[in-house]
Amino acid sequence: MADTLGIGVIGCGNISAAYMRLAPLFKGIEIRACADLHEEAAKARAEEFGLRADSIDGLLAADDVDVVVNLTVPNSHFEVSKRVLEAGKHVYSEKPFVLTLEEGEALKAIAGEKGLRVGSAPDTFLGGAHQLARHLVDSGAVGRVTSGTCFVQSAGMEMWHPNPDFFFQPGAGPVLDIGPYYVSNLVQLLGPVSRVVAMSSSANEYRTITSQPRHGEKIKVETPTTIHSILQFASGAQVTFIASWDVWQHGHSNMELYGTEGTLHVPDPNFFGGEVRVTEKGAFTNLSRDWAHPFSKANDNGRANYRTAGLADMGAAILEGRKHRCSDDFATHVVDVMTSILKAGEEGRALDISTTCERPAALGPDAAKALLA
Repeated sequence: MADTLGIGVIGCGNISAAYMRLAPLFKGIEIRACADLHEEAAKARAEEFGLRADSIDGLLAADDVDVVVNLTVPNSHFEVSKRVLEAGKHVYSEKPFVLTLEEGEALKAIAGEKGLRVGSAPDTFLGGAHQLARHLVDSGAVGRVTSGTCFVQSAGMEMWHPNPDFFFQPGAGPVLDIGPYYVSNLVQLLGPVSRVVAMSSSANEYRTITSQPRHGEKIKVETPTTIHSILQFASGAQVTFIASWDVWQHGHSNMELYGTEGTLHVPDPNFFGGEVRVTEKGAFTNLSRDWAHPFSKANDNGRANYRTAGLADMGAAILEGRKHRCSDDFATHVVDVMTSILKAGEEGRALDISTTCERPAALGPDAAKALLA
């Protein structure tokens, strides 16, 4: 097998530029072609990044493409990923992986039959800050984690995204759109979730777009935009998770974990870096400065941004014959948790989680360095 896997991208929208711009940071993968239902979008991205613009059929048949990155809208993720697997190629999807547990299990079955890999974003939990938090949890720095809180709240997406409609349709909303970062990080830190309870609502029936070029247009809200939930982990920990696009301002930390020996403050899981603080039943200590992790280093407008780390890890895992960290088992469990939160909110009751998963292997500084070009 070659030591570099050819990557093709299906979906040339907003997020595709980040993948194409940051993929060269990593060894073992090379983006070679892109495709989109709108040919002009593919041509524009191809010209911008020196790639080959292809049709979707052409990309799926291309001999120089080993892995396809699925960057389509969420409600297309399953069908596109299924088509990629049926074409005999590995697939890595943008979040959310799929929109139902059944879809996740179907992709896993197809991949198993064909001996192919399936992976999914988010990969931000591989960032230096979150791997430091993982190290602190695993080393017992705060004792046994018994509870915690997570808050992801804002006024919504219609103020900055040029086409925000899909954010407010079934398959999106704050839990399925932003929730993957939070739930994935919680699972990699604490292990699988066993039960959830939730309540949900929407502040408005319609949202007004204030971004360009559609300033002033109204879009219908078809999914809950405020969800309050509690996650019970198999470990016994219970974490409050609140996600909302109906909040103009708040003063809550992104993520706090409370242990028998102290408190761990974890920065925004939407990003790779940030300040990690811990107590030992006393004053806070910032440990971030002592953690020499390459994915903590600011490299993108003052932030640590290593998107495609999960894709690079999957590529390395294929070449090395090991399990990849952003795996389908892990991603399917996260989808099960998120969709159960939404169902629990609709029905106003607690739900048991039917799936489980292993925590992804930690990605320490040396392992992270090994992924870089």
